[in-house]
Amino acid sequence: MSKTIRIDSQAKARDRRQSFRSARPALEGRRNPFIAREGVPFLLLDAAILGFSLKYLNVIFVIAAALLFIVLFLVFRDPRRLIPASPLGVVSPVDGQIIKVDLVDKGVLQGEAHRIQIRIDSMGTYTARAPVEGKISDLRSVAGDQVVDYRTNALWIKTDEDDDIVLQFHGYRFGLAPLSFARYGERVGQGQRCAYLRLTRIAELHLPIESKILVKPGDAVVAGTQLIGKLTHS
Repeated sequence: MSKTIRIDSQAKARDRRQSFRSARPALEGRRNPFIAREGVPFLLLDAAILGFSLKYLNVIFVIAAALLFIVLFLVFRDPRRLIPASPLGVVSPVDGQIIKVDLVDKGVLQGEAHRIQIRIDSMGTYTARAPVEGKISDLRSVAGDQVVDYRTNALWIKTDEDDDIVLQFHGYRFGLAPLSFARYGERVGQGQRCAYLRLTRIAELHLPIESKILVKPGDAVVAGTQLIGKLTHS
């Protein structure tokens, strides 16, 4: 049975020996709802509180519960996105704004790489999208000196053209790390839902040094739809 992944870029070395938690594969083979499944219990609970307030409490409690329901709806929304027809394109994994585009000395397993950092919009889509099509690989399967910049199992995708793409996250709110519902060895499609973001602040994407970068700091990006880079092959 394949291992599951929990994306946690701030864990220590001991976390490498632990299995990552995964959401139940409830999204596989089904029509995805507009609201992320992880948010449904919170919305149902608030709806119950709203109903109770309407019947037994004064208008202040009713307004508070109604406002909370709206906020929760915006936080957990998970709209469908139109995936671009660009097989070698790299789509944004999250809704947000580009805050950094530079190079790193050690990245994407083989050395120098492009790094794109995105400040995640808390009111954007609740799920991260796979930037490229490919196979989920296990960072623990390679030598330790190759993953020095990936202190834990970030999401490593290997494309059919043998390109390595790594997606990791920083800045957790309430101590909650993003939760992946992709498993080692599984294939993901370009723009496919792959993890619950859980209000994480920063997404960081590492691309091969030969890639063409299509964004700059300050650009707004849309998850699963907007191209932020392109893999180049002669």
